[in-house]
Amino acid sequence: MFFFICITRMIAIIMDKDKKKKEEEKELKVNNVTVPKLQIMDRFYYRITVLKFCEVINLQIPRFCYHDALSIAGNCRMCMIELASSTKPVVSCATTLAPGMEIYTNSFFIKHVRESVLEFLLINHPLDCPICDQGGECDLQDITFVYGSDRGRFREIKRAVEDIMISPYIKAIMTRCIHCTRCIRYFDEIAGVPMMGTMGRGVDTEVGTYVQTLLTSEIIGNVIDLCPVGALTSQPYAFQARPWELDFEESIDVLDSYCSNIRIDIRGNTILRILPKRNPSLNQHWITDRARFFYDALVYQRLVNPLVNGRIVKYNSKRQVDYYHSSWENAFAMIADEIFINICNHKKIFFFSGMYEDMPTIESLKKLASVIGPSEVNSNFINEVDIRND
Repeated sequence: MFFFICITRMIAIIMDKDKKKKEEEKELKVNNVTVPKLQIMDRFYYRITVLKFCEVINLQIPRFCYHDALSIAGNCRMCMIELASSTKPVVSCATTLAPGMEIYTNSFFIKHVRESVLEFLLINHPLDCPICDQGGECDLQDITFVYGSDRGRFREIKRAVEDIMISPYIKAIMTRCIHCTRCIRYFDEIAGVPMMGTMGRGVDTEVGTYVQTLLTSEIIGNVIDLCPVGALTSQPYAFQARPWELDFEESIDVLDSYCSNIRIDIRGNTILRILPKRNPSLNQHWITDRARFFYDALVYQRLVNPLVNGRIVKYNSKRQVDYYHSSWENAFAMIADEIFINICNHKKIFFFSGMYEDMPTIESLKKLASVIGPSEVNSNFINEVDIRND
């Protein structure tokens, strides 16, 4: 009986040791620090990448080609990490998290790898920082400042790439391109315009359209935010301001019913650009081109005086439908006269509202129409019929 108890006890001790050994093997270590099990959920394993997990534990890894809303490419090689189980560095954006991993993100080997990658990217990158619109918010600038070397070994002539024209709103200087392929994946997966790609191999690689054409899409402007360098920048914003000169206000887009979250960059009392504000449950990272570029209408081609139809007031002109400028007092006096004449003649009065009018204005117009008498308020007619020649 005593012998049986001793054997059972020894078996239990061996099983406990094996269990502890297996648990130790499953421990996840990052930079020689064991991550507490409370921070690791079972659903993380085999479902997220090492890059995303490092973000969860507040460990930043530099990247160029990776973006949350796009597929994984892994071609910039900037997010390299070192694994104890691998003799070569691996890309963290394409490596799935697994139990028992030993991850090193700040070792001497990885620092040397990052310096080499940045040195390779800067070989043909032009020194356009003083005149580049991306200056001050350029990922290549920031990452080179933190992870780059203090010297380079390239003494040959830099290459130059011909600029392309993909949209009147986008200034494309492709010599600055680092071939992260974010724009290509965006047009393929989000915009639905698969017309951009890479051509050539090695030093002759270029990003552009296979056929010289303009891209037709209502969300093409989002590549301006996606581009990590100054290859694709905003044409209306060119040479307007630097990021540190701007203040910003968070708002929503009122040009459609989607109400996308936006950020309005302001200098003084002038709006210089509009950017998307990330909202995972609404517009994610994107806004429409109308929301992004409409702000110039607040400055240019504004109606500072009312325009009066010459035919209505029997204006002496060879072209009776010409519009001429008038004062607000005369315009309101003419409106009052026309309303009075129509009321006296028992005619029905129609009021038309534009597509961008806000609800309080339309409500006030409806109250005015109800006071006048037989009248009708129409908000759809202006969108379907051109009445400029009436």
